[in-house]
Order: sequence, then structure tokens, then C-alpha cells
Amino acid sequence: MSEPKGVVLFEEKQVRRIWDENAEKWYFSVMDVVSVLTDSTDVRQYVKKLRSRDPQLSINWGTICTQVEMVAADGKKRKTVAADAEGLLRIIQSIPSPKAEPFKRWLAKIGYERMQEIENPELAVKRMRDIYRAKGYSEVWIDQRERGIATREMLTDEWQSRGIDESKEYSILTAEISKAAFGMTPSEYKKFKGLDKKNENLRDHMTDLELIFSQLSEAATTEIARNKNAQGFNENKDAAQQGGNVAAGARKDLEKRTGKPVATRGNYKEVPESVQRKALVSGNNEKDG
Repeated sequence: MSEPKGVVLFEEKQVRRIWDENAEKWYFSVMDVVSVLTDSTDVRQYVKKLRSRDPQLSINWGTICTQVEMVAADGKKRKTVAADAEGLLRIIQSIPSPKAEPFKRWLAKIGYERMQEIENPELAVKRMRDIYRAKGYSEVWIDQRERGIATREMLTDEWQSRGIDESKEYSILTAEISKAAFGMTPSEYKKFKGLDKKNENLRDHMTDLELIFSQLSEAATTEIARNKNAQGFNENKDAAQQGGNVAAGARKDLEKRTGKPVATRGNYKEVPESVQRKALVSGNNEKDG
């Protein structure tokens, strides 16, 4: 299985998914879907009660569902219960929710969009940009975020070719890069920014500069790993630290020249990025005036 787009939105709520190239169908996180349909505060307990209320569903649970690796909110890959569209429809039958019918239509739409994206990958990029626009991000920020995603994919492809265990070691190396570049691991950075929910993506709350230095740290790591032909975890860990240090040097130089820190406590939880950008530009114009 591969994961070209690991998250999709239903009514502004995230549902993790993974594409099975052999079966040519999506698998969705059952827990995410149940959370969306029920707004339950304890999804695992809800699923437990759901199965006890529907013995037939419980009996066929192992056929309807499967365990797959998906990226959790902390960036680590973990096994989670997943089901394809047909399996989800069976589960939804047992959930008394007014959102059931809209969700069924959404599932059909997602399947059709994936077929289109296979034929024309540019549609996937367009859809990603549309989602960010809908969430209130500016075109400038989206451009920067898109470049960062491409740089990240280039790095993870490099790690894969150099014997790195995707499920265990990607997050460790990412933390090494971030610690060197910003003085904080991703989890520490999230706390610094006041991001306390698991589904809040750190980079979706970064400013242009934070994204730029994140991109620089990962691009530098990729280049160092290639030039040193780093193999295995230890050598790539050293490359990750060096790549982060490249960004740290540039960051500190900029901070010295501007007198302002690159890492900010700000986020886009309440006020969208595009609104904050306009306010910043307006404030700067007033100072210049």
C-alpha cells in the first residue's frame, strides 16, 4: 500500500486513508469515520458498544475490517483499524446518524476522484490547494506549503532507498532535523505553538519563514545523505543533524540581522492565515506611512 494523500476532509473533519494499489481502492480509518459520524468523545468505547449491539457486525468484523499502518497525529505510523468503502457502508448501517447519507455520497465521490487522479496527477495537487483555500490560507502560503511537501517527499524517498525503516525511524530522523534546525522536536514545537490536539498538523500552522527553514533543513539533509552515500540509520541520523544545522546557521544569522525569532508561538486555529497576513501587511504599511 502507498499513501499519496493520507488525509481527506468530510465536513471540515479529517479522515485518514490509504490507497491499496493492488486492490485499487481506498482504505479508511474506522475510528476517524466513527468520530465524524457520531462526534463521540470516546470513539473506541463507542465502537465497542456498536459491536455489542449488532452481533452480526461483530461476527464479521474481521472480514469487514483490516489492520493497516497510517500516520498518527504525532507523525508516527501505527497500525489502525481500517475498512474499504463497502466495509464502511456496513458499519454505517449500525450507526444512527443524520450524517450517514451525506457520508455515503462523499465516499462515492472520493472513489471517483481517485480514479481521475491516477489518470491526471495534477488533479491531486489542485484538490490539495482547494482544501487549503477553503481553510483560509493565502496563495503565497499554499505555494510555500506545496514546495515543502515536495521537498519532504524527496527526503523520505531518499531515506527509503538508504535502508531506513519507515514505520519506526522516519519520525526519529525528523525529530533530529527539527531539533537541530529550531532547537525543538516536532512535539515540542507543537506545544510551543499551543497545538494540543492530535490531529493538528504543525506545518499547517507555520509562517512563511518557518516553512522555508523547514524546507531548507530537509533539502540540506537530502543533499548531505546523497553526497556521503549515507546508509542505514546511524549514518542518516548524522546527515539529519548536519542538515538541521545548516538551517539553524541560516536561521540564527537572519534572527541576528532582524532582531526577531523565526519560530513563533502563533497559529491559525482561530484566525485564518490569509486574515493574519492581511493584518500584518496593513500594519507594515501604516508604519511605513
